[in-house]
Amino acid sequence: MPVEWRFTPDDVARLRFAFSPMWELVASLRVLRAPGRHSLHLPWLRAVRPRLREVDLTDLFALVPVSGYMPDFLTPPPDTPLPDFAAELERVRGTPPGTAYEEAAWVETPDPAALRRFTDDPARGVRRAADRLMEYWTVAFEEFWPGIRALLEADVMGRARTLAAGGVRELFADLHPAVAWHGDRLVTAKSCAYDGDLGGHGLVLVPSAFGWPDVSVMYEPYRPMLCYPARGVGTLWSDGTPCTPEALAALIGRTRAQVLAALAEPGSTTGLARRLGLTPGAVSQHLAVLADAGLVVRRRLGREVLYRRTPVGESLAAVC
Repeated sequence: MPVEWRFTPDDVARLRFAFSPMWELVASLRVLRAPGRHSLHLPWLRAVRPRLREVDLTDLFALVPVSGYMPDFLTPPPDTPLPDFAAELERVRGTPPGTAYEEAAWVETPDPAALRRFTDDPARGVRRAADRLMEYWTVAFEEFWPGIRALLEADVMGRARTLAAGGVRELFADLHPAVAWHGDRLVTAKSCAYDGDLGGHGLVLVPSAFGWPDVSVMYEPYRPMLCYPARGVGTLWSDGTPCTPEALAALIGRTRAQVLAALAEPGSTTGLARRLGLTPGAVSQHLAVLADAGLVVRRRLGREVLYRRTPVGESLAAVC
């Protein structure tokens, strides 16, 4: 049963990318429950499971089953390209009780008692869920978010280049096997059926690390959203640094060669620092030198500045 959206020219013009820390947090609850389906996140699981022994996730697990529907109010579509967790949490807290009740009633959970506790008093249930999300974020997610964000930033920059160079058809051809573009329609293979116009509101495309390997959709009454696996998610927990040929290291310095090699996909100063085990200040200095030499260029995305290699930088890095 597919989900099918019909595009007008205004919808194509309003196609945009964003990512969501709340979506990643909620999706990670499924990884906790079914690690066998998400083996690439095992390093994260090993790190956080001991910390979660004192955190009661019963209410969240009741709302977010291992598979199937989970309430949309937990993952509102991003309203800015780079939302922060605190702002998204406030949107969850502001969910009308009636909406929370209606959406929770659709959940098929193995813990009906916990779900009934939510639906008996949805206003209190929303507050309790938001409090647990805050606790879960602090204990198990906040320290890992910069690396996850860097991965998502790189995906957005790469997809944006594809859209600019090849248009909508080229973009969706490489998004996910379950997604297909047919003229003025986007068809997504899902377990739910929906057919409707975007109505000039466009579509929000949201890359995800913890949603891998599936695509997810959201539609009216929410803004239409398609969540898909981010490129490079298999390298998210890798501790290795990029290869650095001796000749390139001798030419521009070993650390600058590492930074240049790491920019196979666009990245931020913070993301590069985490990957290479350097301080953000040191990475920033090396990026400034590489930019002055014409090997990388800067581009602002919301509040973030991302760096990518120029054609000259690509040529130098090609020896890797």
